[in-house]
Order: sequence, then structure tokens, then C-alpha cells
Amino acid sequence: MDKEVQEVLEGNCIVYPTSTLPALGCALTSKSLDELYRIKKRPNEMIVSVGVSNLKQASELVYLTDDLEDFISAFPEGSLTIILPAKERLDNRLGGDKIAIRILADPIAKKLIENTGPLTATSANISGSEPLRDCEMAAKTLSSSENMVSYLSGTCSGGAPSTLIAWYTVCKSPNSNEIEVLREGLVGKREILEWWKKRI
Repeated sequence: MDKEVQEVLEGNCIVYPTSTLPALGCALTSKSLDELYRIKKRPNEMIVSVGVSNLKQASELVYLTDDLEDFISAFPEGSLTIILPAKERLDNRLGGDKIAIRILADPIAKKLIENTGPLTATSANISGSEPLRDCEMAAKTLSSSENMVSYLSGTCSGGAPSTLIAWYTVCKSPNSNEIEVLREGLVGKREILEWWKKRI
């Protein structure tokens, strides 16, 4: 994995496995994001999420709340992506002052990100095309004769994406203490909101 870590640290993109689909990762710099958006042919106004290995790593980027750990631990690891307020404004393609954070479950992804720091966690496919489940095949579809995309081997389970949630600290009425499910995925909206209502 040393070679792949070095690739990322040099500003290149890498395909890595997650508990759902292969992700295309890059460092959270404008130069690396330029490369990622070029490879994916993704419009700049479409924001990408950020993968972290744990809440401690997330806390370097975003403001956490005391109840967040209990909430995340109530659902399968890697099944949620949560939008939280940024400690420092990042590139607009990462959400600017509101960052979508996903704690990754795949052990290969965790090891990678522990060595590189947080990486983008967008799906490893050309925007609008069907994602593949195999990391090597996904990397090949994103590569060109001028630019070969690196990858870490792995075949993902596929299926629904992570469930996207706006935490109450970024919602329109932060004092209401209500969260918002923006996209249903591995965990259904009803299950999320039922847990939220029952919390102590």
C-alpha cells in the first residue's frame, strides 16, 4: 500500500474499496480535486463527500456534537454520510463550510486513510454512468493513455449507497434539534427518524 499512499500524497487519484461501491479518492486540495473532477467528468457544482477512518479524524475537519457518536454507532459502520459544519472553509466542491463526512467501514479503506488523511469518497465512475463493483475494473474505466488511475484491489458488495443526512447543526433551523434525511440508502428514512425520536 506504500506506493498507493505516495500516489495520493503526490496529488493523484486512487480507486479504493468501500462497504458499498469503489470510491475515487484524492487529497482535499484544489489541485487534486481538479484532477478528480476531470477524470470523472463531473460538473463542479456537484459536491463530493469525504471519507474518514473514525470520528477523531473527522473532528479535524468538522465540528462534532456530543450525541453524534451514539447516533452513528446505532447503524452499520459505513452506512451513513453526515453533513456537518466545517472548522475551516474548504473547496466549494467539498461543500465549502458544510462537509459531508462518511466513516468508512472497509479495512483497506481505513488503512489507506489512516496513512493519507481524509480523502474524497465519491463513486469511482464517470458521472452519469453505472458504477462497477470491482476496483481494478473501475480504475480501468477512469484511466486514459495519458493518465492511469491507481487502485487498491477489492470487490465491493454494491447495492444502495450510504444514507445522506444533514445534521441539526447545519439545518435551516439549528435550534430545532432536528436532522434531515436528504437521500435514503443503506438505512431507510423511517429507521433513522424513529431512532432520532426515541433518543434520550
